Amino acid sequence: MTASPSLASNRFLRLLHSRAWLLADGATGSNLFNVGLVSGDAPELWNFEQPHKISDLHRSFVDAGADIILTNSFGGTRYRLKLHQAQDRVAEINRRAAELARAVADDAGGREIAVAGSMGPTGEIMEPIGPLTFAQARDAFAEQAAALAEGGVDVLWIETMSSAEEVQAAVAGAATVGLPIVCTLSFDTNGRTMMGLSPSDFAQLAQSLQPRLAACGTNCGVGAAEVVACIRNLAQAAGPEVVLVAKGNCGIPQYVDGAIHYNGTPELMAVYARMALDAGARIIGGCCGTSPAHLRAMRDALDAHVPSGAAPELAHIVEALGEVSTGARAQWGGAQDRLAGAAAGANLRRGRGRRGAGPAAE
Repeated sequence: MTASPSLASNRFLRLLHSRAWLLADGATGSNLFNVGLVSGDAPELWNFEQPHKISDLHRSFVDAGADIILTNSFGGTRYRLKLHQAQDRVAEINRRAAELARAVADDAGGREIAVAGSMGPTGEIMEPIGPLTFAQARDAFAEQAAALAEGGVDVLWIETMSSAEEVQAAVAGAATVGLPIVCTLSFDTNGRTMMGLSPSDFAQLAQSLQPRLAACGTNCGVGAAEVVACIRNLAQAAGPEVVLVAKGNCGIPQYVDGAIHYNGTPELMAVYARMALDAGARIIGGCCGTSPAHLRAMRDALDAHVPSGAAPELAHIVEALGEVSTGARAQWGGAQDRLAGAAAGANLRRGRGRRGAGPAAE
């Protein structure tokens, strides 16, 4: 394992140390769809096929006020690239993604911009449920991390994770290059990830990781309100010393005229940014649907915001941003078990008897 970077030598750590909050960028995929990316194509291949459009997107976020821009490498592991017969191009694709973002960041007119190497899930199911072993996943993430580091990223940004096993493998792989590591989960299933982790579970998991994360939090999800609620629940479990990240979708996705659209306005995302800061996040950005116009509204809102020192109340979040899930509500009230946060009609005990556990064991 490579030695950890120092505060003086790492741009991301310097920014984090010197600022009360940082603005991360907006969406990659949904903005590329707006300029010609076709569903089913690999955005990562545009690092070679349409590099000017990738650079233009990075530049638009920097111009909108972003302090951190993420590379176009979300699906950059060999497992995701295999879907496009590009599994043998991991090094060149990720290195190029980093170089494009680095060039834009370094041409920011004197502003210091951190480049984050985006690392999404493999898309495979890990053991013991699926076939992907820890070693295979770790090696795939290490391969991606090495190329991103070679291309000039300041931090490795593991995002949209859902299982503890893949988080552990991704962090182990990222740790091989010695850069700071950020990790965010998507709490998109009734206040939990698809694989059942709650914000409280993630706080406990983060404490066990080596090396320790530079920041952790949530991205994507099912809307701004849910992200703010998850940040508050994560802050309660993680404590004030942990740097939290909120990178929520731009409102709620809706299927309109054969395409996905997000209903979040710049005004809504400005409110979300202020609430996420008050809820405990220090790094705030947008995920799916978040355009440069949304990000500019967020930057202006954060620049003008005077924190009250108190987290927003749940009723205020719902009134301003929309409803939250039953599970997030239960967690807000301190109930961390799945039954307490289950939607009406759910039967979370189904099947226990068939495994030999009688009623007394439940």
